Amino acid sequence: MMSSQRATLAGFAAVLLWSSLALLTTATGDIPPFQLLAMGFSIAGLAGIALMLRPGGSGLASLRQPWAAGGLCVGALFGYHALYFIALKRAPAVEANLINYLWPLLIVVFAAAIGGTRVRAGQWLGTLLGLVAAVLLVTRGRSLHIDPAHLPGYAAALGAALVWALYSVLNRRFESVPSSAMAGACLVVGVLGGIMHFAVETTVPPTPLQWALIVLLGLGPTGIAFWLWDIGTKRGDIAVLGTLSYAAPVLSTGLLLAFGRASPHWTQAVAVALLLTGAWLSTRRGSEDMGVSNATIP
Repeated sequence: MMSSQRATLAGFAAVLLWSSLALLTTATGDIPPFQLLAMGFSIAGLAGIALMLRPGGSGLASLRQPWAAGGLCVGALFGYHALYFIALKRAPAVEANLINYLWPLLIVVFAAAIGGTRVRAGQWLGTLLGLVAAVLLVTRGRSLHIDPAHLPGYAAALGAALVWALYSVLNRRFESVPSSAMAGACLVVGVLGGIMHFAVETTVPPTPLQWALIVLLGLGPTGIAFWLWDIGTKRGDIAVLGTLSYAAPVLSTGLLLAFGRASPHWTQAVAVALLLTGAWLSTRRGSEDMGVSNATIP
């Protein structure tokens, strides 16, 4: 059985992969969102099946899981992305992104409230510092203007945050389900994304460069990242993961800056400093508490 510390590191590796999502998504250009969702998750699912069927692989038997586990996973993956896309369509991206980035904080809240996890004061403080870092990063120090006309978009963004936080905490109930079963969930999400695409979008044939980016997207942020997150949420320190998840918007901005898709701003440096401080507060004494801060959910 993987140790809690290694599982937490696996979950953080998923956060690192998700930091490339914005860069890869923007680089795909005019590919519609649900088409991108369908293609990315289908590639992820097919790659997972291929690994199962390789010589010495676990075989398709790894896809077997309780209906509740499969439903939770498919519902979370598809529900989160669908709500997030709706939020970006119905509300300004700045406000929608900020509300969406409540999910790391909500993970810590739900871990304490329903997850049977003892959350230390340092983890609460570290998570709040991460939230402040995300606010600075998204708003660039400016005030937010809440327009009532965009309330449906704000509600969708909040819904996305709630879905992902609840999934991350409740997923621990299915610790016995192998993480390789994520391949089946990805395939189902890919099919659902395809149905939504043909219902509301016009297909855009990808160029060779777009195909390469979509394959990277499918193998990374919408592929192995969910497998690693599954490991982290089932066996790692969920409160620490909640705090460390705020690295995603910071690292994502760094990648956008590096590739010339964003402009530098003083708030980015402050956000990095806040995030590092929050991560230190959340993870210090982690080696002592790793085994006791996570109660097993009955």
